Amino acid sequence: MQSGNPALNKNTFLDVGNGAVLAHGGDAMTVNGTVNKTGFLLILVLVGAMYSWSQYAGPASVSGLMPLMFGGMIVGLVLAFATIFKKTWAPYTAPLYAVAEGVFIGALSAIFEARYPGIVMRAVGLTFGTMAALLLAYRSGLIRPTEKFKLGVIAATGGILLLYLANFIMGFFGHSMDFINGNSTIAIGFSVVVVIVAALNLILDFDLIETGARANAPKYMEWYGAFALVVTLVWLYLEILRLLSKMQSRN
Repeated sequence: MQSGNPALNKNTFLDVGNGAVLAHGGDAMTVNGTVNKTGFLLILVLVGAMYSWSQYAGPASVSGLMPLMFGGMIVGLVLAFATIFKKTWAPYTAPLYAVAEGVFIGALSAIFEARYPGIVMRAVGLTFGTMAALLLAYRSGLIRPTEKFKLGVIAATGGILLLYLANFIMGFFGHSMDFINGNSTIAIGFSVVVVIVAALNLILDFDLIETGARANAPKYMEWYGAFALVVTLVWLYLEILRLLSKMQSRN
């Protein structure tokens, strides 16, 4: 069973198991190594975010953040796909992805902060609080990634992605789905569901990373596992930011 995260699937680590380790000099992936690299990537995300955030100088400067936001988003997407399709590049592309994504997040966060003061710190706190709570639940066995659990999260993730894609295409024709972009009770409820699904993807990611360590995947897969976790965390942060903005816009 695969992770709902497109960067992680059932073959991600198993296809680069013992044979690949031998081919790379015997260095094997470990959970601790992946955790350390995840921390490093998150620092790079913060550095990129601080740079673009520093370009914000009041509401009048919001338009100047647009090139940083779209530039970071596009570069991040290119690097993400490069990492997914060429996993051996992960030690090099994952840090670059983290910086680009940080620039995107920092610019977008500044735009949200300009409209809803205080929203960014709440979103950051909720994101890392959610990750810590789910990691504790996973390590304690409170939440077990059974086959049914995985199937449910994957199906929900796929459904959300299809809805977002349909909404994106409708935008070219001047239409949109109100429950995605609006601030009605239904729209807020939808965002709550998306946040929950994004958070549950962390459980699948934790499980897949442990699977990679048990399969003795090569050392570079630590970078890939860290990259995949950052992808999920970025998605979770953006969905929490969207949810908080919907709630605050009703006040």
